[in-house]
Amino acid sequence: QVQIVESGGGLVQPGGSLRLSCEASGFTLRSYVMSWYRQAPGKERELVALIGSNSDTINYAESVKGRFTISRDNAKNIVYLQMNSLKPEDTAVYYCKARNVLVFREYWGQGTQVTVSS
Repeated sequence: QVQIVESGGGLVQPGGSLRLSCEASGFTLRSYVMSWYRQAPGKERELVALIGSNSDTINYAESVKGRFTISRDNAKNIVYLQMNSLKPEDTAVYYCKARNVLVFREYWGQGTQVTVSS
């Protein structure tokens, strides 16, 4: 059964850090471009960070550059999003997406809530 599960969200104070994890089962991440998206209440879902299948390409939204770091461990089938210097505007549900590099196939996780508040 194909599944993507995000974890690591929670409540954190401004300036704090969180590390999100995206674990895949039922398929190998090695052939997938992995992305983190987020959606705040009343807003559209937006791309936060993307990493190529071999970590050869990494892109970030301007709003998170210098604060967030995306990484992957293909051997463990996991992708991470390290989030530092968090701001209240980072509050959102964060989703992980896997997109196959050869065929049109993609999977989404169920999301994990990140709340940045004092």
